[in-house]
Amino acid sequence: MIYTVTFNPAIDYVVRMDTKLEPGMTNRSASEEIYFGGKGINVSTVLAELGLKSTALGFVAGFTGDAIDEGVKASGIDTDFIKLPEGISRINVKLKADAETEINAQGPKIDEKSQKELFDKLSKLQEGDVLILAGSIPSSLPDDVYERILESLSGKGINFVVDATKDLLTNVLKYHPFLIKPNNFELGEIVGKTLETDDEIYEGALRLQEMGARNVLISMAGDGAMLVDENQKRYRIGVPKGKVVNSVGAGDSMVAGFVAGYMKSKDYEVALKTGTACGSATAFSAGLAKAADIEALLKTL
Repeated sequence: MIYTVTFNPAIDYVVRMDTKLEPGMTNRSASEEIYFGGKGINVSTVLAELGLKSTALGFVAGFTGDAIDEGVKASGIDTDFIKLPEGISRINVKLKADAETEINAQGPKIDEKSQKELFDKLSKLQEGDVLILAGSIPSSLPDDVYERILESLSGKGINFVVDATKDLLTNVLKYHPFLIKPNNFELGEIVGKTLETDDEIYEGALRLQEMGARNVLISMAGDGAMLVDENQKRYRIGVPKGKVVNSVGAGDSMVAGFVAGYMKSKDYEVALKTGTACGSATAFSAGLAKAADIEALLKTL
C-alpha cells in the first residue's frame, strides 16, 4: 500500500483575470477554480490517474478541512486525515492576471495529541508499504518530524520516498530512503558547489548515496532529469515538447510517476520515463496531470 502525508493541506482558490490587477480597487475575475492542494495530496491524485490506490494522511480542520477530505475522496483516493480540534484548514489564493500573485495562508495549529495520533497511524504500516513525505513543515510541528517518523519506522522494510530540501532531506538519509528527489540547484546547495555538468550532478548524487540514499532522482526543469539508481547506474532523459503553463505540482507528479512506474515494472528506466511524462503533463496543463495526457507523452519518450 502507498501512503502520502500532507501536514498542511489547502484549498487552492485560483482566480483568473483578463485585465491588470489594480491594488486598492474592486477587481473582477474572468474565471475561478478550486483545487485541493498539498504536496502529498498532489502525489496521491496523480497516482490515482495511473491506477494506483493510495491513502492520504495528514491534518485537517474546520469546514475547509471537511471540504478537503470530501474532495480528495471524490478523486478516488482513500483518506485517513486527523481532524484537529481547533482552527480551519487554509485557503490559498492564487491570482493570475498580468502577473501571478499568491497569498498562502498559515494553517491550523497541530496539537501534540494529534501529532501522536499520526504516529500511531504510521506505526501500522507494514513491510513493503511505501510512505511518501513531501514538502515543508508547519511551524507548529517540530523541525525534525521527518527524522522522527523515519526513525520510528526504521527496520520495518518500508520504502520511504522523501521530497524535501537541505537539512530536512540530509537528516533522513541515514534511514536509507528508497527515493529522494532534489532538483539540481538543491543538490548543489547540499554538496556546497554549483553543479553545471551531468558529471558534476552525478558526483553530487553519489555523495547523497554515500550518506544513505538508495535512488537519487534529480529534476532539472527544461533540461530533463537524471536518475542514479541504487547500483550507481546513471540514467538521463530530456523533456517532451510542449508549452509550460503551470509549474505547481510538477515535481509531485514526477514523484508519483516514478513510484507508479517502478511498482508496475520494477524497472528504473521505465520509472524515470513515467515520472518525466507525469511531471511534463502537469507542467503542460492548468491542473495536475491526467491519464490521457500522461499516456500520450509516454509514447514520445
